[in-house]
Amino acid sequence: MKHFLLVVAIFFLVLPAASYAKISNTNELIAAMQKKYGKSWYKTATFVQETTNFQPDGTSKVETWYEAMSVPGSLRIDFTPVSGGNGILFTGGKIFVFKDGKIDTTRPFEHPLLILGFDIYRSPDSEVTAKLQGLKFDLSQFREDTWQGRAVYVVGAKAGDLHSPQFWIDQENLYFVRMLRPGGKDGAQTQETQFNKYQKLGGGWMAPEVIFMVDGKVVTTEKYSDMRADVKLDPKLFDPQFWTTVHWKE
Repeated sequence: MKHFLLVVAIFFLVLPAASYAKISNTNELIAAMQKKYGKSWYKTATFVQETTNFQPDGTSKVETWYEAMSVPGSLRIDFTPVSGGNGILFTGGKIFVFKDGKIDTTRPFEHPLLILGFDIYRSPDSEVTAKLQGLKFDLSQFREDTWQGRAVYVVGAKAGDLHSPQFWIDQENLYFVRMLRPGGKDGAQTQETQFNKYQKLGGGWMAPEVIFMVDGKVVTTEKYSDMRADVKLDPKLFDPQFWTTVHWKE
């Protein structure tokens, strides 16, 4: 009798995990991410970024950038000093590069990290799916794996393939942790991005450490500080014509 009761107790202890709603494809994953954070994820955020670029000769250069985002769809990066008028604006499916306060170049561009790390929670699922497909992620490829000791969902590649376009989502917290894509002129390189050391921010999360790698070698690191969520921001911050007239941090 005691053995029977022990078996029953063990069964009910493991039942919640076993009966948890299982995610088995990309559509279900996106739906789960939006259900978990759709009403709470911050609409705006600001942070100070220390960017370190590593050169082939072993030297490195450190810069400070001021970043502001409006979720979904817009990210503004001001290079210091802000008075120089240099930076980058992602908005409306385009990238604007500014030099000396003027637009130097512009072209269509969907920022995969902006989509996967932030917009995915506040954009219609059909729009998210279309953008991810446009970025050449094969959404029919879906599996489970582990990353940094944690269970993850992997979209875009089969097990053992660490080159095809793919993104990795933490199973418990449903946030983005890793992306791999072909790079270089002929696509032979493997570019990897990691979002690490997540911290809760507002009704969502933010990773204060971002690592960029090419063929397994670190080329750029980003460290965030002074992270703030749901900050009141002037919409003009994300309008190219007001680049030099509106700033969130001097």
